Amino acid sequence: MFMRLVELSAAGNEASDLLPVHDEDLLAELGARRAYWTVLDEGPVEQCLALLVEQPDGGWRAEHVKATAGDHEGRTEDAEALARLDGWVYVLGSHFGSKAGPLQPKRAFVARFRESATPQLQIIRHRFALHRAVNDALAALAAIGHPAAPEPVRDVVHAGFVGEAVRRGTAKGKHWISQLAPGDHPVNIEGAAFTARGTLLAGLRWPVTALGEPILVELTGVPGLFSGAETLGVAGVYALTGIGPGPLGVRALAARADGAYDVVVGSIDALDKGSILLEQHPDARDATCRHLRFELPGGTGPALVAPALIADLAPLHHVEGVSERDGAPVYVADEDHRIALWLQAGVP
Repeated sequence: MFMRLVELSAAGNEASDLLPVHDEDLLAELGARRAYWTVLDEGPVEQCLALLVEQPDGGWRAEHVKATAGDHEGRTEDAEALARLDGWVYVLGSHFGSKAGPLQPKRAFVARFRESATPQLQIIRHRFALHRAVNDALAALAAIGHPAAPEPVRDVVHAGFVGEAVRRGTAKGKHWISQLAPGDHPVNIEGAAFTARGTLLAGLRWPVTALGEPILVELTGVPGLFSGAETLGVAGVYALTGIGPGPLGVRALAARADGAYDVVVGSIDALDKGSILLEQHPDARDATCRHLRFELPGGTGPALVAPALIADLAPLHHVEGVSERDGAPVYVADEDHRIALWLQAGVP
């Protein structure tokens, strides 16, 4: 596939994920042929929304969006994934930490907003409830030897991410330490998409299966968080199999109108930033990105899913968003201090 690069800038920051704007009034206000939501991954979520706008003349611009977060101003960090359900745009934090840990509670959040040039965010900081639900589901798979389960967490990874988070939380008297347990994997969410049944499919950059294959977790209860029902559950765990040597994690995820899903897989962590994961898995350093497509199996429960290859995106390492533009793929890549939008060449 031949692609052309459009370089954009919003607040001097890089971008994660792409979600098309659906609201016609917003598109008219922007004077846009089309537009995509993205998130900038440095700072609280209310400061990290942006719009990538295609103008009627075919040019592009990026607009940093002014959002409000009420009592949660400044209390979140590291927005990574976008998804849409029932007129709401949902934003998920990574639920992760820095490259050497520890897990950070500011990153364990779910937010949502109605499409607007000045959105008002609703934010749930759930004190690692999602981490607990995902780890319980993965541990249950490991107990029965299911191939969608990850290998046991390595001591240095657990100590840096989970153990250090517990130590710091205990020193500060934080109740969320009860959600972190021995044997837990740090969870890094990089993609999200709602299913037709209203569950949220979360794409994990980490952990991966024991064979190094990407994992997706189907979560229940996410919309209910905003009405006071704080119970999160797991309806299914899926591993993307047959895609080549790993370890490979999910870098982006998008629901398609035909019921299938687009996913970008690639590196498990950023290069040259002191990553514990890459120190433990040096063979993952050279991973480049691939665009795959899959359908979920009928019913729920753990399963292996064999996706189809749509495009090999080598030499790109940092693709973090996938969508469509006039039926052709469009990608956004995480580049230092800029937004790199990749369009299929030849598509006007």
